Amino acid sequence: MAYTDVSREQVTELLKAAGLADLATISPLAGGWANSNFQLLLVDGSRVVLKVWNERTPEQVEELIEHTCWIAEHGFPTPVPLQLTGGERMLTKDGLAWMLLPFVDAGWLDSDSDSLYSLGKVMAQLHEIPVCDGLNSSYYMGFKLWEDMFKQADVRDSWSPFLRQLEEEVGRLKEDIPDGLPNGIIHGDLFPDNVLGTPGKVLAVLDFEEMCVGAIALDLVMAFVGFGWQDGEPVKERWQAILSGYESVRKITETERAALPILHRFATLSVAAWRYWQFVMNIPDTEHTDRYLEMTARLDKTLPF
Repeated sequence: MAYTDVSREQVTELLKAAGLADLATISPLAGGWANSNFQLLLVDGSRVVLKVWNERTPEQVEELIEHTCWIAEHGFPTPVPLQLTGGERMLTKDGLAWMLLPFVDAGWLDSDSDSLYSLGKVMAQLHEIPVCDGLNSSYYMGFKLWEDMFKQADVRDSWSPFLRQLEEEVGRLKEDIPDGLPNGIIHGDLFPDNVLGTPGKVLAVLDFEEMCVGAIALDLVMAFVGFGWQDGEPVKERWQAILSGYESVRKITETERAALPILHRFATLSVAAWRYWQFVMNIPDTEHTDRYLEMTARLDKTLPF
């Protein structure tokens, strides 16, 4: 998606700073529900991605770049922003961070067993990377975002049944999610539009906006929220493929295994909350207004764990 209009002049400035060829065409890319993403075709036939960060400050993006470079240096498959003149990896325009990323010529990862096995394996590899300095320990899409939503509802006098439901869930979740779960670097938003691949293989994991230090089992259940459902029902074989791939690298603990259902509820509500925030409270009256209901409809389904 694209929330920011960009001109050829602006794009040309960025391309020159990266020492790249001139622009031929520019077109919006699918995905990117919180930022603006464009494919740039250059006159030499090469392609790069322009990303404009609509929901992170330039300071936050600079931190994110450091953390992304850290995991890439440890062998994790994620695109690193291209270096520009002076060594920086972004420019600030009208208060927004702009960057260029390598173009990965692949589609979204499928949900067949081999592809999900690969996803589980790559996820476990992320969780094995040492935690880098300065990485946040607060998962924004969870309780922090929910509190921001409650404050906005107070200010706007816009409490709804969903927000009341979310408010009631907070206490239960905080009580039922066990302390002491193994922690590490998590992606936090492992949905299909954040994972590029070919059949049976993950090529690149994108969009680390939610990256933080947290319970690593949350990534497992979030991947299942993103990839493991079909027609409103959980698919057991998809969960088994994700878990098998994951445990080929790292075995989950019994405490983690017991916590999977409550973590799945937390992950599902976190996605619902973000969609409500984005498409009801922040950008209302679009075709996506009811997207959060897809998640709330899952809360009482029987899970394969």
